[in-house]
Amino acid sequence: MRLLVVEDDIALRETLAAQLRDAGFTVDEAGNAAEGEYFAAEFAVAMAIIDLGLPDKSGMELIAGLRESGKDFPILILTARGRWQDKVEGLNAGADDYVVKPFNIEELTARINALLRRSGGWSQPVIHWGPVSCDTQAQEVRVSGEAAELTAFEFRVLESLLMRIGQVVTKAELTDQLYHQDFERDSNVIEVLITRLRKKLDPDRQLGLIETLRGRGYRIPDRPPGESSDAAAGEPDPELPDPEDPDREDQRQ
Repeated sequence: MRLLVVEDDIALRETLAAQLRDAGFTVDEAGNAAEGEYFAAEFAVAMAIIDLGLPDKSGMELIAGLRESGKDFPILILTARGRWQDKVEGLNAGADDYVVKPFNIEELTARINALLRRSGGWSQPVIHWGPVSCDTQAQEVRVSGEAAELTAFEFRVLESLLMRIGQVVTKAELTDQLYHQDFERDSNVIEVLITRLRKKLDPDRQLGLIETLRGRGYRIPDRPPGESSDAAAGEPDPELPDPEDPDREDQRQ
């Protein structure tokens, strides 16, 4: 998942970003509100961590501006202020949670994961879809109880799709969850990762775990086949194979 850290203290920002990357997140770093606004506008940010004391405008103003522009991702406040009034003001501006400096990275990571789960409609760290379970905290995936060995990138793609079950996620959005903005992006990497996930989690394609919607992106359907007699809302009509999907049948013939 892609996080945005807006903090003007360089040492704190770099240390925090490194710790979050070690925890498996993709992290963008901004030293002021203007840079934060740029990253939020240009990239598919899953969540923002914003310090209240920024040099160009207050964190409160940044948060309010992001909400006014339609950004609905979770926002967690970093603050050295202990007054409850400041915390209330930040929450009223549109933030979802706060952490007071100095903080423990384990607590911060737990709060981040909780906010990400809630934004995806999940209250527990384990997401279940048919026989597939994904522990977003332990970063473990199982199919019918058997552990599946996934790379870090494969896990991020699966997690991003599971967090938005029933919704189309574009290739650009998935790419944004994998790479820092300075990295060169391989236009074919998402197709390769989707193919690997299908082979590891649904080798016989019986589950229909990941759908390819030509020209639109990928989606995990609302429910596995056979789980309900009613057709899932928004089920795609049969269409031509995706020319970008390396796993399609006609490419192997």
